[in-house]
Amino acid sequence: MIRNLFQTAWRDGFVPENPAAKVQTLKAVEGNRRPFTMDELKILLDVASEEWRGMILAALYTGQRLKDIASLTWANVDLQRDEFRFATSKTGHRQVIPIARPLRRHLETLPGSDDPRGPLFPGPFKIATGNRDMSALSQQFHDLLVAAGLALPRPPKWKPQGKGRDAQRVRSEVTFHSLRHTATSLLKNAGVSEAVARDIIGHESAAISRHYTHIDEHSKRKALSKLPDVTALPPAKKPKT
Repeated sequence: MIRNLFQTAWRDGFVPENPAAKVQTLKAVEGNRRPFTMDELKILLDVASEEWRGMILAALYTGQRLKDIASLTWANVDLQRDEFRFATSKTGHRQVIPIARPLRRHLETLPGSDDPRGPLFPGPFKIATGNRDMSALSQQFHDLLVAAGLALPRPPKWKPQGKGRDAQRVRSEVTFHSLRHTATSLLKNAGVSEAVARDIIGHESAAISRHYTHIDEHSKRKALSKLPDVTALPPAKKPKT
């Protein structure tokens, strides 16, 4: 209720932003989803392959979805301007996102390609654009979570669960989409305005369309520079399962 009151006040121009937007909603709690902690991200990066390490960093420092990260090619990367340019698969929204320094360092270690259509992450790209079976990529990420001690192994689909044929599989607290939640939380915790955070992540609303016709590149670059460098964090202990 408080969130809606502030949202209305923000929409009508009485307050510069909605402070209640930083409060977690009941829906998010009931959905059994949460952002990653910094220690969890460090553990995850330690067990990830080079490709998945890049996928994780790209998602963390852009806030984009699994399919959009896996589908990135060198044509979407402008290292001279230090930015990504692409259209999201879900809404077709054109995104221009400055490249955060930790992600830039990783991109510079990747083998370049003379073909601008060359993928940043060939393995995930083949799955995302080939058979389009995103569940396969989701499963690969879940296997990483298991290796990091952040999730339990999933039983084979053919194995009876003893919960009835219509029962849903137990959902993990963290998934690849949690990186999107993490990016949003880190931006807001760093004091980035709701409008700039929404523009980077790609959350759109009628209120933002009316009050913010354009978020300048400097504002987004300054916002992303406030994010912690997860690659520089000290080693974290693997949680016990």
